[in-house]
Amino acid sequence: MSEYLLEMTGICKSFAGVHALDHVNFAVRPGSVICLAGENGCGKSTLVKIISGVYTKDEGEVTFEGHKIDKITPAEATKLGIQVIYQDLSIFPNLTVMENLAINSEITAGQKVVNRKRWEKTAREALSKIGYDIDLYAKMGDLSVADKQLVAICRALLFNAKLIIMDEPTTALTKKEVDALFKTVRQLKEKNIAIMFISHKTEEIFEISDDVCIMRNGKNVYAGKTADLTREDFTYHMTGRKLTNDKFVPKNVSKEPVLEVKDLSLKGAYENVSFELRKGEILGITGLLGSGRTELALSLFGLMKPKSGEIRLNGKSATISSPMEAQRLKIGYVPEDRLTEGLCLRQPIADNITLSSLKRLSGKFGILNHKDIYKDAQIWVDKFSIATDDPHKYASTLSGGNQQKIVLSKWLSNDLDVLILNGPTVGVDVGAKQDIHQLVHELANDGLAVIIISDDLSEVVQNCNRVIVMKDGHISGEIGSDDITEDNILEIIR
Repeated sequence: MSEYLLEMTGICKSFAGVHALDHVNFAVRPGSVICLAGENGCGKSTLVKIISGVYTKDEGEVTFEGHKIDKITPAEATKLGIQVIYQDLSIFPNLTVMENLAINSEITAGQKVVNRKRWEKTAREALSKIGYDIDLYAKMGDLSVADKQLVAICRALLFNAKLIIMDEPTTALTKKEVDALFKTVRQLKEKNIAIMFISHKTEEIFEISDDVCIMRNGKNVYAGKTADLTREDFTYHMTGRKLTNDKFVPKNVSKEPVLEVKDLSLKGAYENVSFELRKGEILGITGLLGSGRTELALSLFGLMKPKSGEIRLNGKSATISSPMEAQRLKIGYVPEDRLTEGLCLRQPIADNITLSSLKRLSGKFGILNHKDIYKDAQIWVDKFSIATDDPHKYASTLSGGNQQKIVLSKWLSNDLDVLILNGPTVGVDVGAKQDIHQLVHELANDGLAVIIISDDLSEVVQNCNRVIVMKDGHISGEIGSDDITEDNILEIIR
């Protein structure tokens, strides 16, 4: 009998003649965690969709629990014990925890009448599988991402899951929440449930996975034990290139601050925040969710009005009442959630890049020349190596890293003094992450003042020459360049 729960050999899948998967081999042992890794567009999603019955393979062989599988539907995959928890978690935000847990079971069982006692029993049974305690009548939309994640896992276990596929499960989680999720993953392992973990985060992969399968351009480039890989080897297999982790050292820091924040306060968000920022610096602002870091950024960009305190730009007091005013004052802001706040996904790449430059690009009487828009956009596509052969294509066609480059281009096509980056590499693969970091270093060395807001401590350590740590709405510490380490930051956060 095979040692593998799932075994896939020679899997091929093409779309319009383009090979998404080219003779891929993949295997999962029961009671183990395997990480499926690779840059965006490498074929990970296609492989998952074949496993879960959404796509049918063109070639190759799939066996599950020793039985050969030719064609399956998503419903049949569920019956086999294959569950996929996607990034959006596929929840009903307007329904309660109980309703989210029970509804699939009710539909599968063909129930036509709502029985609250039966629903509650089903929900409690689901929660008990990992010893998770939560209010059954809480609205899903009101829960944290971490709680939504755990509810989705409990729901999967109702169907006697043998293989649970988690797609980028830690993207929006804090370190504390990641630790709680990993505790649950280890509980699932003890129950002999296999976990397929899709992630870009190197440290998490080495912490939680037993095995790794790395893909590039639709092919296997590594499959084996995680313990047999170094972090450098992992990065090389992911990207096909050697990446450096050089820490940022500022070269051209201005004598006078470009931005001064004095005793800035917003009730319920942050209080008495003061700091200075000079051109050529990259200032890190970190802290747990709820520390006030994002609200502070939104105030600097005119989206949340502080109740007291002062903001000074180039030595002059400034009232930033709107994003338009912030833009006039040469401040740009890249939001953490690029999909809903930073991009118009169903609009061309060129239109997204030039969105904040329309005044500059419009001719007499405010009339736009589309040739000028695409000419301007192409400059930034080339400058930042945005992976597209045509800026007329929709922004939704690009990977996360390339979408983030679009958001950066949108602001850098303007003459900025200050650029605020909130979670600049969230959901971005390791190669694109390196590219974005290198770009930010170059911008700072060209005289831009940059603020990076992040809870990715390795990102903060590598890219910032000063770090402010926020806790419960206050600045709880500031660390200079010589002392910036993850341990020093954690000591203040805790």
